[in-house]
Amino acid sequence: MTRHVEHVMGTVFSFDLRHSGGHDDAEPYVAEAVAWLHHVDEVFSTYKPDSPVSRLGRGEIALADCPPEVADILRMCESVSDRSRGYFTAYPGGRLDPSAIVKGWAVERASAMLREAGVPDHCVNGGGDVRLSGAAVPGRTWRVGVAHPLRPGDLAAVVSGNDLAVATSGTAERGAHVIDPHTGRPATELASVTVIGPDLALADAYATGAFAMGAAAREWVEELDGYEAFAVTATGATWRTSGL
Repeated sequence: MTRHVEHVMGTVFSFDLRHSGGHDDAEPYVAEAVAWLHHVDEVFSTYKPDSPVSRLGRGEIALADCPPEVADILRMCESVSDRSRGYFTAYPGGRLDPSAIVKGWAVERASAMLREAGVPDHCVNGGGDVRLSGAAVPGRTWRVGVAHPLRPGDLAAVVSGNDLAVATSGTAERGAHVIDPHTGRPATELASVTVIGPDLALADAYATGAFAMGAAAREWVEELDGYEAFAVTATGATWRTSGL
C-alpha cells in the first residue's frame, strides 16, 4: 500500500494505492501524477496572475497562445453548458474560471496515469472529488463517505463501488460560492449535491451545474446517461435519482 498527500490547486489531494498490480514501489508513479497536478495548477490557476488562463481571461494572450489543454477544457465547458441549459459555465460572474471542471479532469487524468503504469487499484481524492479505480482489496469495493453539509462531522451518504467517479458541490467547505448564471446570485436551494458516474471531469461539472439548478437538478440528472445524484436541500431534506 502507498499513500501520499499533496497540497496543490488550493486544496489537498490524497493518493491511496493498493499493490495488487504487481508494483511493490508505486512512489515513482505517484510522483508523475503529482507533477501532472502541479502542471495543471500552473496552467489553469485563476489565483496566479501569470497563468495562461489568467492571462487569457484578461485578454493579454489568445487561446492559440495557451497550452492545447486549455482549448480542450473550454470545449468541454461549452458542451456541459449546452447540456445544462447554461447552469454550468466557464464564466461564473462574467470572468473566465473553468475551475469547476479542471479539478475533476486533473484527478481523472492522474488516475488514468496510474492505471497505465500498471497500478489499477487506487483512490485519488482531490478536495472531495474522488476517482475510485479497481478494488480496495480483492473482492471488496471502495467506500467513500459524503460529508453532510449541514451537520459537520456527520456523513450524508456512503458511496461504494469499484470504478466510479464521485464529485460533490456544496456549501460545506466554501459557503454559498456557486453562482446561478441566470440570476447572477449564489444558488441557495441545495446545501450539497453529489454526482456519481464513470468520468470525474463530467461528474465535477455536472455537480456544479446541478447545484446551480436547485430543485430542477433531480429531473436533469435523471436524463444524463450513466450518472446519478444524491442531494441535501437547504432545509436538510434529501433526494436521490432513481438509479442510485
